[in-house]
Amino acid sequence: MIDFHCHLELFPDPPRVVAECVRQGLYVLSVTTTPSAWAGSAALVADAKRIRVALGLHPQLARERRLELPLFDRLLAETRYVGEIGLDGTPELRTYWMDQTYVFDHILSACQAAGGKIMTVHSRRAVTDVLDCLEAHQGAGVPVLHWYSGSQRELARAVGMGCWFSVGPAMLVGEKGRKLVAKMPQDRVLTETDGPFAALNGQSVFPWDVAKAVVALADLWAIDRGHVETLLQDNLRRLTTST
Repeated sequence: MIDFHCHLELFPDPPRVVAECVRQGLYVLSVTTTPSAWAGSAALVADAKRIRVALGLHPQLARERRLELPLFDRLLAETRYVGEIGLDGTPELRTYWMDQTYVFDHILSACQAAGGKIMTVHSRRAVTDVLDCLEAHQGAGVPVLHWYSGSQRELARAVGMGCWFSVGPAMLVGEKGRKLVAKMPQDRVLTETDGPFAALNGQSVFPWDVAKAVVALADLWAIDRGHVETLLQDNLRRLTTST
């Protein structure tokens, strides 16, 4: 199973979660919210062969952590994965829109200069702006839109631009999320949890809860679970050999 977007270091007991991921043989991409979190996150999974760490600066922290961009630049060569990055257009964060766009543009330019990275991208209430930025930095790498929640029209544009998508059990319980996933190319979809922030029935999800997303995808795509798991593994293989 694959959890392509979670925050391992932010669970209450990160070593226990990592150990369980290893025991179950999960492939996990653990994203970071600030460059200063990179060292601790990387050390946490140093002995876990199927867990990778992405270098990020979350848009919610752009204003207070933009001074960490030089650290981001120094660390970028150490990873193929960048995230969580992007823009957030919720009203309380629009106040800091200039900080968000400055940070996102800087990161995309750095990724472009580095030859391209695999990027897990936040786009809540800001899909058009995110896609505009990605179009302006086409050499930045492969964007994976995490927990996409935009419009059908924006989705069509993202698909046309070659974006990928990561979807989780919390997204797939709602009708809107299911309708969006139904329109995504199956060969550009990966599973995620966004744990510990995402929740089901009031409980934080863990990386192994991607099994629930696999079941939901099997139902949505009208194929058996084994076929879904094979498809997702093939997708991951193609993505990780693309840049």
